Amino acid sequence: MDTIVLIIGANGQVGKVLTQTLQDKYGKESVIVSDIRNSEDSDGIFEVIDATDIDRIKEVVVQYKVTQIYHLAAILSAKGEENPLKTWNINVKTWLNVLEVSRLCNIERVFYPSSIAVFGNNAPRNNTPNNAYLDPTTVYGISKVDGENWAQYYHIKYGLDVRSIRYPGIIGYQSLPGGGTTDYAVDIYHKAVLEEDFTCFLNEDTALPMIFIDDAVRATIEIMEAPTENIKVRTSYNLGGISFSPKEIASEIREIYPEFKIDYKPDFRQDIAEDWPKSIDDSEAKMDWGWKPKYDLWAITETMIRELKEQYKVTA
Repeated sequence: MDTIVLIIGANGQVGKVLTQTLQDKYGKESVIVSDIRNSEDSDGIFEVIDATDIDRIKEVVVQYKVTQIYHLAAILSAKGEENPLKTWNINVKTWLNVLEVSRLCNIERVFYPSSIAVFGNNAPRNNTPNNAYLDPTTVYGISKVDGENWAQYYHIKYGLDVRSIRYPGIIGYQSLPGGGTTDYAVDIYHKAVLEEDFTCFLNEDTALPMIFIDDAVRATIEIMEAPTENIKVRTSYNLGGISFSPKEIASEIREIYPEFKIDYKPDFRQDIAEDWPKSIDDSEAKMDWGWKPKYDLWAITETMIRELKEQYKVTA
């Protein structure tokens, strides 16, 4: 059977890069791109899907004979705290809709993006293990824990092949920050390239796990391609890249822009970050399906600045 992929929530940071990668892999005619609003730069098959509407999801799945679903629709951590009930409703209801459609339509494999936001005060902050106690303090984190448990439930009860990874903060040049606590690590490169001062909403020494977008997307596809018998964790796998603080990333940027200036004005996102891991133990992902990151902080910095200079048409 041919692989037909449906991406739900494709207009976001991960979705845009994942779409292009899957189109290159399977062909544009085999990747159904969707979001709640039309995408002006969509190249291929695009369907408007409000993921809170289970009938609309099923309609598209049946129409295109979809075999795999990547469910990316969600409200992120910082935005989620502005409207907790809406965040819970969207993050959980859309996922349950995807699970039910997948069960009813015999979808082969389903991807669910979890997050390091699932960890709270009772998890070790250094080298946080995969099976650490989960007591998140944000509605985003709570919704992701709930989603992980539903993923495992549908696998155990219905045999649905659901696969999931816990993303750290994702750094990419393809889209603007989208409301996450780690978004400073994207915005800071934009300010550097535009030769503007940067005000960080975290303290200078707040270390958090991060990953470059290319590594994140590669991990997403690798776990979906792994043999079924290799997937031992049916809640979600920790995914590690590197860990660094705002002070460290600013230091790397100054290797290219010596005059770059940063100041620190922590806001409510500092409290969120204080409950998250400083570093991640992703040994289970490495052991089960061969995960290995490629980008360190300097490689991320070089790539981000090069690509953003091209976007902004900066020649200096």
